[in-house]
Amino acid sequence: MRKLGQFEVNAVGLGCMNLSHAYGVPPTREQGEAVLQKALDLGIDHFDTAALYGFGRNEELVGPFLKPYRDRLVLVSKCGLRGEDGKRSIDGRPEKLREDLENSLRRLQTDVIDLYYLHRYDIGTPVPIEDSVGALSEFVKEGKVREIGLSEVSGETLQRAHTVHPVAAVQSEYSLWSREVEISVLDTCAELGVAFVAFSPLARGFLTSVDVVPGEFAEKDIRRGMPRFNEPNLSKNLPVLEPFRRLAATAGCSPAQLSLAWVLSRGEHIHAIPGTTSPTHLEENVRALGVKLDQSVIDQADALINNTTISGTRYPPATQAEIDTEAFA
Repeated sequence: MRKLGQFEVNAVGLGCMNLSHAYGVPPTREQGEAVLQKALDLGIDHFDTAALYGFGRNEELVGPFLKPYRDRLVLVSKCGLRGEDGKRSIDGRPEKLREDLENSLRRLQTDVIDLYYLHRYDIGTPVPIEDSVGALSEFVKEGKVREIGLSEVSGETLQRAHTVHPVAAVQSEYSLWSREVEISVLDTCAELGVAFVAFSPLARGFLTSVDVVPGEFAEKDIRRGMPRFNEPNLSKNLPVLEPFRRLAATAGCSPAQLSLAWVLSRGEHIHAIPGTTSPTHLEENVRALGVKLDQSVIDQADALINNTTISGTRYPPATQAEIDTEAFA
């Protein structure tokens, strides 16, 4: 159990995006509900969704299904990154965040969201982070949000935001192959008492026992546009897989469990929210909570896969330019 603002939750939660968004054809509603039910059965109490995911469909799936269990879980959503008419846009203006909130409350069928993130800091237009966070603080005063968070921000932006209203959590990509948050964000979170929530802790499926074959990605799978899954980077990245899988076997766990256990070993303030459409993989992920890694295994994983051994940026240039996070030189 780890602190998430005023809450205490299991260190491994469920990222719900995969159930409606981003990796090709999503599962049916029934299949999605089966994953959510399995998560409840396994004791998961941290469910992460967003207005963007499926352009609202993910909230419409997650909220109603979890409604009978609201008193035993933490329901999380995000604003400021929206999808309208099939198009994605970033907008951190207070009035737009208000629209996002009211729409999310309606879709989630709830009166209050436990943790509400600003999904992206709007660096493309002159909307100061103080204005966006000020809007979120109003939502807290109104009792419609319990805690606020930020997603994909730099340590400096977190500090600025925290002076306006206490930030409960920062969510960003973090795994063995995505280390940018180690530049300053993890330390800033620890200094301020802010939880850090790692999304894509399994490297978007790369660091598991299932071979990722880019040529078989569905038409709308977002990994199609990600440099690490394309040549010449892919051929440079594939050789780390077999040594990593052998290391997991030595540690007595699966590659996915090693990936998650490594992330959680980086600090007591760190949470992980892997996503999946498979109840079997979900159970495998949760069992990572029972994996205790020797320091030698952590060090070997750290040396094998890091920002110098992995080729390619995590996003294509246009997407990367939208994100307010530090980058390695």
